[in-house]
Amino acid sequence: MVEAKWWKTLDNGKILCTLCPRFCTIGEGQYGFCFVRQNHNGKLYSIAYGRPTGFGIDPVEKKPLNHFLPGTTILSFGTAGCNLGCKFCQNWSISKAHLDDTNALNVSPEGVVKLALKYKTPSIAFTYNEPTIFGEYVIDISKIAHEHGIKTVMVTDGYITEEARKEIYQYIDGANVDLKAFSERFYHKLTFSHLEPVLDTLIWLRKETKVWFEITTLLIPDENDSDEEINAMCDWITENLGDEVPLHFTAFHPDFKLRDKPPTPPSTLKRARNIALSKGLKFVYVGNVFDREGQTTYCPNCNLKLIERDWHSVVVNRLKNGVCPNCNTVIPGVF
Repeated sequence: MVEAKWWKTLDNGKILCTLCPRFCTIGEGQYGFCFVRQNHNGKLYSIAYGRPTGFGIDPVEKKPLNHFLPGTTILSFGTAGCNLGCKFCQNWSISKAHLDDTNALNVSPEGVVKLALKYKTPSIAFTYNEPTIFGEYVIDISKIAHEHGIKTVMVTDGYITEEARKEIYQYIDGANVDLKAFSERFYHKLTFSHLEPVLDTLIWLRKETKVWFEITTLLIPDENDSDEEINAMCDWITENLGDEVPLHFTAFHPDFKLRDKPPTPPSTLKRARNIALSKGLKFVYVGNVFDREGQTTYCPNCNLKLIERDWHSVVVNRLKNGVCPNCNTVIPGVF
């Protein structure tokens, strides 16, 4: 175990974890909501440090990131646990597990970077579960990765405090943030958290960092897929983050504790994409369905197909050093 950052001792002897807005109060021997931060003899420890539950080599488009080294591979891994309680979690066998329930490995930060070098992946993704909860591990891996010219990516719910995010993101190059809905009702009912801290993280990423980030919203029938909510979300993104932030609408499938909902129809994703485009967002994508048009990057100036995709595979990439070859429009991203 590694002693954790972001905590303090309360007058009653318990520990207050200040990593995320849940602010867990943790008694001796107990764990926080995330299952991987434990009070041991009056100190908080990160028991997920160095304990990944598995590695994979994915296309970076699977994160999803469409404007970050397109067509490349990314070394992906996570640990156990999560700081949200999403009833619809698609990775619940990991995010709702204790480390004791999983076949966790023992891999040092140096070992993770060595794997990326071995398989020649230009970047590493902290993903599969919520990387904020193993932030100490993220920091150490990211620092070493940068020394070897390897980029790092957070695939995150954005539920993190102002105190912690400055340290965790100091060596991060890219992120995909789940904006799970645009209503407090949804966040409270289906994730046991709150919307506002996620919006704060998105604004912070835009205004105070150089991290390239994209946004994903999983559309769930009758929960967050109304025209009204999608319009409101797109208005907020345009006003607070700008019109060049890539937005991904992805399809839900019944899982975990939300099995009474049907899968998201492709027509819902197309409708959401059309709303976002009508609001002025320039790069809007759909995922978890077959839709070549909705997965293609178009030049916002001349409408040339710049990057054509088939699911997570790049079929054609016409970008030239991040610039449209037809009209010389600069496309935002990391290329």
